[in-house]
Amino acid sequence: MKIAIIGTRGIPNHYGGFEQFAEYLAKGLVERGHDITVYNSHSHPYQESEWNGVKLVHCNDPEDKWGTAGQFVYDLNCILHSRKQNYDIILQLGYTSSTVWGWLLPRKNCIITTNMDGLEWKRTKYSKPVRNFLKWAEYLGTVYSDHWIADSLGIQDYLANKYKIPSTYIPYGAFPFEAPSVEILKQYDLVPYGYNMLIARLEPENNVDTILEGVSKASIKNPFLVVGKHATKYGEYLKNKYSSSKNIHFIGGIYDINALNNLRYYSNIYFHGHSVGGTNPSLLEAMASQTLICANQNEFNSTILEDDALYFRNADDVRKCIETVRKDQHTPYVANNLHKIKHIYEWNNIIDQYENHFRTIYSTQHEIQSNISS
Repeated sequence: MKIAIIGTRGIPNHYGGFEQFAEYLAKGLVERGHDITVYNSHSHPYQESEWNGVKLVHCNDPEDKWGTAGQFVYDLNCILHSRKQNYDIILQLGYTSSTVWGWLLPRKNCIITTNMDGLEWKRTKYSKPVRNFLKWAEYLGTVYSDHWIADSLGIQDYLANKYKIPSTYIPYGAFPFEAPSVEILKQYDLVPYGYNMLIARLEPENNVDTILEGVSKASIKNPFLVVGKHATKYGEYLKNKYSSSKNIHFIGGIYDINALNNLRYYSNIYFHGHSVGGTNPSLLEAMASQTLICANQNEFNSTILEDDALYFRNADDVRKCIETVRKDQHTPYVANNLHKIKHIYEWNNIIDQYENHFRTIYSTQHEIQSNISS
């Protein structure tokens, strides 16, 4: 099948979860014999027209000049380009800045399937008008798509109850990490299991502030790594607020998956504060990295982790966790989460599910067309 993926800043990943997902999915589908194109921002660091057999189309992206408005222009440019191609299927990732152009998608000759992502309108970083817009954009995603994918059972239930639409449940994936090396720790002057960490976009709904407040109050002052881009307004706020906590280290974004896996593996506790959305890719990667997880208490996290994690609701919970918990006390949690990755969330399983989804909607469409023709 000839399949295009839109809705990301491009691959290889230099940004976030959807980009990492698109990278693995596109490469896996090419290895299964499909013709895959991923749309990239023109400013993406990787400027070649192909990556591991995946075709790349670079479209003008004025986000660096226009801010958020530039995302809408970029998505429009991607969609306009897709209209001139002969794709069998377009996989649209998310809806925040693309579904306003949904009426321009080439739905007459191409099947559109959309990963509806999480509940973007719940993100507290957005003003009320923006959140209202995102609710509308979410609705448009249900109108201008032929099929829908939910990355968590909670999102699947939400789509069924809110919009009465059926969706296919396919979570994100991860590759098991079982070859640790302490070499990466030398770069950060760390010792195995002598530090704690988090990996996240520095945004309010990821509970970074809550976690860091607990870290600052803890009597144990082991190093705490904050991995994520911090050259933002909220990032600057957090750095200023916790500047007196010398054990908190803002080390920026890291996109080397081997480095991330090793940092997670050798941490004492990995904090996962995400509270909005479906199955977060970084949570599955943490499980695959054999780290001990302390997660924000919410249905999206508990559905995946079940009883194999520690949970927090507030800064005091974080403080207590840092002061009392050691990774070696909870080895069954770590082992059970790795087992889930291997048997449920392993990337090849997820890619198989996407391929099956594509085959099903492709064959169904052609059967309908054949019946109409006859």
